[in-house]
Amino acid sequence: MLKVLFHVNEPDRWNVALGNITNLIKDVGEGNADIVVLANGPSVSAYADNEKLEVMKGLAEKGVKFLTCRNSLKKMCSDGTVCVTEEALLPFIGVVPAGITEIIKRQHDGYAYVKP
Repeated sequence: MLKVLFHVNEPDRWNVALGNITNLIKDVGEGNADIVVLANGPSVSAYADNEKLEVMKGLAEKGVKFLTCRNSLKKMCSDGTVCVTEEALLPFIGVVPAGITEIIKRQHDGYAYVKP
């Protein structure tokens, strides 16, 4: 089974990332890849974008795991940017303490790293 980590840290890269994931699933088939999407930095603002959330929800229903960085959520709320609290996240979005640590752990566990 393929193991892939998509890293999105720029808000304008979400459409590319979601398209890449959709195409990957079409190519290898549902259930044939362990796909994780990690958002950190300003890209966590997408978790307040209903249009993107609909696409993410559909992908989550196909097994894609969405994660976000707790540090980034806190920073976005503290500096006056789009504030998304952990409590406001939809149930399919998990939270990790630090995005950078999650990237390192996933790479150590053999995940291919993709940064759209």
